[in-house]
This record gives sequence, structure tokens and C-alpha cells, in this order.
Amino acid sequence: MAPKRRTTRLKPETTPAATAATTTTVINAQLQAMIDQGVTAVLAARDANTNGVDSHNSGTGARRNERATRECTYPDFMKCQPLNFKGTEGVVELTQWIEKMETVFRISNCSVENQIKFSTCTLLGNALTWWNSRVRTIGNDIAYAMTWTELKKKMTEKYCPRTEIKKLEVGLWELKVKATDVIGYNQRFQELALLCGKMFPEESDKIEKYVGGLPDMIHGSVVASKPKTMQEATEMAIEVMDKRIHTFADRQTENKRKQDNNQQPQQQH
Repeated sequence: MAPKRRTTRLKPETTPAATAATTTTVINAQLQAMIDQGVTAVLAARDANTNGVDSHNSGTGARRNERATRECTYPDFMKCQPLNFKGTEGVVELTQWIEKMETVFRISNCSVENQIKFSTCTLLGNALTWWNSRVRTIGNDIAYAMTWTELKKKMTEKYCPRTEIKKLEVGLWELKVKATDVIGYNQRFQELALLCGKMFPEESDKIEKYVGGLPDMIHGSVVASKPKTMQEATEMAIEVMDKRIHTFADRQTENKRKQDNNQQPQQQH
């Protein structure tokens, strides 16, 4: 009897073709995962570079935001050179102190919470005594919780009595140009107008009073220019006065030349 042949049947999953297919599928999956990871990394790097360019080159990124939101410290405030106030010069001194203080608030980005604390550190002499007395009376918390507007009102009531303001208002109404000194008139008018702000509810009221103090030699020309702002009025007054002065000087020179010519002895023929 012939011996039986032994046949070896390969399982489907172990055939060379199946093995190759499985290997290919694994490789493709790994490759796709690597591609996805690479794309993600590239996008992340691009975003990081873009943010870096915006913040460092264009100046509109995180660095600028950090500067803009940085809190103003007392040294920062003092670097802006606020004025001291002693309370001895009346309205003029107080007005200058307030104007300078508000400018310092703006350029130092001083927070509202620190305005009273920092500004009152510039008080000296009688003004400092007045403030310390007030702090003792109402307490630290209430005193330093005061707003800047409230502090200005209290200090105006203390150092700008109505009698002094009244004197300044009279001086403003009587103010006129002396000779041809328009520049001096402009400076004094602006100072008094600032101190007596309630006199001029509208800009047109201030312009009317200003023009009224100009001399006849330039008054008509300035009125004819119909200035809409104080700056236009003052600039026109200076310009017209300069022309009048130059014209007068030229006439003086011409008259002198004619007089010199007439005084020369005539040549004998």
C-alpha cells in the first residue's frame, strides 16, 4: 500500500501575501501618523514665529501690551517732574500746580487710585500742614479715597477765595494792549482767562473780550478776519501788528532819507 502524502496547508494569515499586506498597512498608518505630527509641528512653529514677529517687529504684540498695562510707580510719577505747592502764591500758583499735575497724570499713566496719594506728596509748607490736618480729621481711608476733582475743589476753596478771583476778573476786563506789545497782552490775557474761566461760557465770548483789548491800529483787521478760535485771533493780532510796525519803520526810514537829501547843499553850476 502506497504511503500517504503529507500536505502542509498554510494558514491564510501566515501566507506571504497576507504578511505583505499587513506589513504595508502598518507602514502606511505609521507614515500617516508621522505626516500628521509633522504638519502639526510646522503649524505650531509658524504660529510661534508669527507671534514673535508681531510682538517684536510690529510693536503690537505682547510686549507692547505689557508696557501699556504696567502700573505707574511713585518713582515713575516723580520722573515727570510735578510742581510743588506751598499755598503762598494764591490763585496763580494753585492753577499752575493743577495744570502741571494733570499733565503728569497723563504722561505717567498714573492710576486713579494713586492720584491723591502721589499728588499730595508734592505739598509743602502751609499746604502740607492743611492736608495733614484734614487727614487727621477725616481719617486716612476717607482722605485717600477722595477723587482728584474733589481735591481740586477743596484746595480752590482754601487757596482761591472769591475776593481774589474778583480782583482778577476786574483786571481782565480792564486789560488792554500797552503800546504795541501784543505778545505780552496775549500772555497776560491767557493767564487771567484761565483763572477766571467762569467769565467765558463760550469760546466766542473769550474772543470778543480779547479783540476788544486790541489797539485801534489793528482792531479792525482782526475783526475782519472773523477768528473762530483764540489761537486764530492771537495769531492774526501778532501778524497784523508786525506788518504795522514794519510799515511804520519803513516810512520812518524813507522820511529820514528825504530829510537828509533836502539838507544837502545844492551844487553850484
